Amino acid sequence: MPNPSEHLPKTGNGSPLISVVIPVYRAESCLDELYRRLRAALETISTDFELILVEDCGGDRSWQGIQRLAAADARVRGLQFSRNFGQHYGITAGLDYCRGDWVVVMDCDLQDRPEEIPRLYAKAQQGYDIVLAKRGLRQDPFLKRSTSMLFYRVFSYLADMDYDGSHGNFRIMSRKVVRNFRRMREQLRFFGGLVQWMGFPTASIEVEHSERFEGKSSYTFLKLWKLASETIIAFSDKPLRLAIRFGFLMSAFAFIYGMTIFAHAYWHGTTVEGWSSLIVSIYFLGGIIIGILGMLGIYLGKAFDQMKDRPLYIIHQATFSDDQQD
Repeated sequence: MPNPSEHLPKTGNGSPLISVVIPVYRAESCLDELYRRLRAALETISTDFELILVEDCGGDRSWQGIQRLAAADARVRGLQFSRNFGQHYGITAGLDYCRGDWVVVMDCDLQDRPEEIPRLYAKAQQGYDIVLAKRGLRQDPFLKRSTSMLFYRVFSYLADMDYDGSHGNFRIMSRKVVRNFRRMREQLRFFGGLVQWMGFPTASIEVEHSERFEGKSSYTFLKLWKLASETIIAFSDKPLRLAIRFGFLMSAFAFIYGMTIFAHAYWHGTTVEGWSSLIVSIYFLGGIIIGILGMLGIYLGKAFDQMKDRPLYIIHQATFSDDQQD
């Protein structure tokens, strides 16, 4: 009987046709289901694929699950960080080690459906370097959807970038995009923003968004706030420019108010009073000045971190040897 996989596309250059990069955090319970569904979906395109699973030290037994899958299927390649670095650093590590001609990035909680990958790949064959998965009706709690929408609106405004929050990390990219992404080694990482900044031909398709397989999101409000502030600082100096405008506006208001007081005293012969309002004004302006200096300090601090030139992440162990990195 003929093998149907013989007629599926292969690269012919020793590298896989498709790599799937997945940051893994506390996903012990869903790894087997994730692997099963990925294998079923990818084998409709080609048997020539690899799965890059990057374990971000979530404290459960996810790494042992990755090791078990890698031992059973050589197409599974696992990486484990030395400590928790974060989702976007996990994506960066996966992209550094992947070898495919096409690379899919997705989350591990099965809200990104593996069954959508063939549609992303088919759209990419129409001449696009990037195809984004646009989430339809999101299966997230109302608070998560609201904070996410607010984050992307503020980010788009302050970063001077028209970023569509309906597109998550789920996408497919060409090897050319991945190679250029690897060249960007800034410490502050926001995967979607970095990819959009490159400006390669991009399309999107609407996909079904599933409920989380188990558990709840690890992104708390404080983590979202930290991600938002660091991302805005990494992508734009607009907060500084807004501070300058606000400073000039306050100076103009103070000048007009002062001229009004002196004009009133001159024409009506009254004395200039109001020590309480003066003290309040001093404290108000002092707070603004300290806030602006603090903002400058944050930018200088991030520049200092970048000048250290430390690695973005540290690999503790892997299921493959380092000489396999492309």
